[in-house]
Amino acid sequence: MMEPIPVTRPVDHGTAKLMPDVDRERAWLLTVDGAPQSYVDLDAPAHLEFEYTRRLGHALDTVAEPGSPLDVLHLGGGALTLPRYVAATRPGSRQDVVEADHGLLEMVVDHLPLPDGADVSLHTADARAWLEAAPGDSADVLIADVFGGSRVPAHLTSLGYIREAERVLRPDGVYLANLADAAPFAFLRSQLATLAAVFEELALIAEPAVLRGRRFGNAVLLAAHRPLDVAALTRRTASDAFPARVEHGVALEEFTGDAEPVRDDRAVPSPEPPEGAFGIG
Repeated sequence: MMEPIPVTRPVDHGTAKLMPDVDRERAWLLTVDGAPQSYVDLDAPAHLEFEYTRRLGHALDTVAEPGSPLDVLHLGGGALTLPRYVAATRPGSRQDVVEADHGLLEMVVDHLPLPDGADVSLHTADARAWLEAAPGDSADVLIADVFGGSRVPAHLTSLGYIREAERVLRPDGVYLANLADAAPFAFLRSQLATLAAVFEELALIAEPAVLRGRRFGNAVLLAAHRPLDVAALTRRTASDAFPARVEHGVALEEFTGDAEPVRDDRAVPSPEPPEGAFGIG
């Protein structure tokens, strides 16, 4: 059998490359302009390689009864890692994926096809524009994992955006977001304040070293109008191969401090990561 070979293709926003994993037969790493974006194992779609995707996976596992189907809206597509995970762990789920880079989406579908039977609809569009046109009360979970290069675009950080997300979610729906920041956490705290202006229940998952200000890193945020299963989330993240901490309640309010919700006219992108901040998870 021929060894898989890397695939390189210019896409709308840079140069994408799919590189085979030498340790797993049908697993691939997607990079864009050299930065790791996604990891997919076609034989094991429930395998999550990157730390932040594992934490989003833990969150997805705890938002509803195990195995029950969900209607999920993904803002940001990458290599469709999380849609594959949901299809594998919650059969019968209906999913929409919104990805601004048409060339990237085309490359992924060509080389890393979705599994048969996965009910996943792909859309090339700006995430916020698509969200604003989406029907209300139509999603059980909304996952925001959108990076323009290595930064979350400003128009996906504001109160106006979060209100649109809340409108599209069902009353018991859950908003999940992958963000990145470092001490003193001005961006992360502003995002927590923005979510707190709309949702009653919040939680944050991050590596202790990131929370202690030792390095730049990812934080996964959860927001809902109903109580989150923080105990189950804490157990899963603490026992993971990449242990993380869950903050909620008073501790999270103290972390947010006096940060204020972000208005559209004051929205800024997430901070530029330092060189080499995002290694392979």
